[in-house]
Amino acid sequence: MTGVLGVDRSADALVLAPGVYAPQSDTRLLADALAREPLRPGAEVLDVGTGTGALALAAARRGARVTAVDRSRRAVAATRLNAALARQRVRVLRGDLLAPAAGRRFDLIVCNPPYVPAPSPGVPRRGAAVAWDAGHDGRAVLDRLCDGAAGLLHPSGALLLVHSALSGVRATLDRLHAGGLDADVVERHVVPFGPVLRSRADWLERRGLVVPGEEKEELVIIRAERL
Repeated sequence: MTGVLGVDRSADALVLAPGVYAPQSDTRLLADALAREPLRPGAEVLDVGTGTGALALAAARRGARVTAVDRSRRAVAATRLNAALARQRVRVLRGDLLAPAAGRRFDLIVCNPPYVPAPSPGVPRRGAAVAWDAGHDGRAVLDRLCDGAAGLLHPSGALLLVHSALSGVRATLDRLHAGGLDADVVERHVVPFGPVLRSRADWLERRGLVVPGEEKEELVIIRAERL
């Protein structure tokens, strides 16, 4: 990992790495949902797109056996460092989305995926935007996650997922149902636009995703259970 590391001065301090998504409001909302999720000691938890490892560490502190995955080398290094500093055992793997966990089963999957609609049709291969840009409709990663999650869950296992309503809540629920999961929105929160959405507000207006002058978005927490 290159560049200068920073430190998040929150209660559970994390080392932050350049180009790695730092925990924000969506991370905190998902962490709150994770805190409410019943987890037996030794439960198998998968954190997809772990970033700095915030959610992986939250699960590990509850006694779960945690696997964290990310496609970014810097994210993998940051999560390993944060786990070591927190004295928590987290298995950290590098790879694309669910692929590093293929063939395994988990009691819980948590994911804060890239979900921001972007002028570019594809998913960026490098740079900070890898953590948030997800194609014109914001679903380039969400759809793949919805299609593959059930295959990695034990019966009665659950997926906890956060994304913006701009990416299509109904589309996520329908996709999860089609994939064999019973899915519902369990939390809704309205938050101010961050720098990325503010910078592309005109484009979002032209796409009809926001009304003129809109400065807030709705974030949803979706819980999907394998029956």
